[in-house]
Amino acid sequence: MAGNSVADDEAAFSALAERHRHELRVHCYRMLGSFTEAEDMVQETLLKAWSRRSTFEGRSTFRAWLYKIATNTCLDALDRRRTRDRPVAEGTGASPFSEVPWLQPYPDELLDRAAPPEGEPEEAAIARETVELAFLAAIQHLPPRQRAVLILRDVLGRPAEETASTLEVSVPAVKSALQRARATLRAVLPRHRADWGPVTAPSEEERAVLRRYVEASRDADLDGLAALLREDARQTMPPASLVYEGREAILDLWRPVLSGDRAWGEWTAVPVDANRRPAVANYVRMPGEAVHAAVNLDVLRIEDGLVAEITTFGPETLPAFGLPPTR
Repeated sequence: MAGNSVADDEAAFSALAERHRHELRVHCYRMLGSFTEAEDMVQETLLKAWSRRSTFEGRSTFRAWLYKIATNTCLDALDRRRTRDRPVAEGTGASPFSEVPWLQPYPDELLDRAAPPEGEPEEAAIARETVELAFLAAIQHLPPRQRAVLILRDVLGRPAEETASTLEVSVPAVKSALQRARATLRAVLPRHRADWGPVTAPSEEERAVLRRYVEASRDADLDGLAALLREDARQTMPPASLVYEGREAILDLWRPVLSGDRAWGEWTAVPVDANRRPAVANYVRMPGEAVHAAVNLDVLRIEDGLVAEITTFGPETLPAFGLPPTR
């Protein structure tokens, strides 16, 4: 550590540890799939680090030491969840969102804060596909320790020896777990995921599609929405095991709330960015109500100018984006 004075000075220690808070939160988010829990795990990690500061012997970097504490804190949390075993989706192209124990979106604004200076390992991990919702859903099909191995090795690029030390297992055990984890991901991830391209901030084309999506939703324009959807579009609503396959299935879901006698009311929306994808928070003012109430958050994956996938989250996710429950 940066000298005994730092180890013995809570304010100096906290300042050193705080430099890593945002990237640790992304790491915990990958482990848990929950934005809310990730913040709790980071706070617990930093408290543990302070209480165990005398155990830091300098054989690794301070950052690697924090990651070890964070990883094992998340593993303990996953053990406490005691979720039943989830079946792995069969075959290539099966939805990774099926039977996901938990998943929440992550605001791009906070992802940006997590990236260290250019060239450091976590900077690349934040910019790549490892914050995609499909990837995050897929790794929840892995047992917790396989998940930890895959994140440490394939996402963060940690050596097998360091990963083994973090998890207190042998190097052969790490290699075996990584092999099994990769095999599971091949079965769960979408067939054409390799063709999606690198995930960065949404492009201008994607933002233009999002604007049309918002306008069509606001106007209850089902024809306009249909024109924006790929024929094989998919909508999922994690953690519920609901998967709507194809344009017509999605339109059948939307039709009752947008048109006819059962239409909900007047819609409005707020564009945001989540997990390096364009997203929109939807609000509706029901008949007789004075304000618009939050309904959900849609995260869009856009291919060739059309919406290929919509991942829909409940209104409880909006505070992370700084959005109110009503407008």
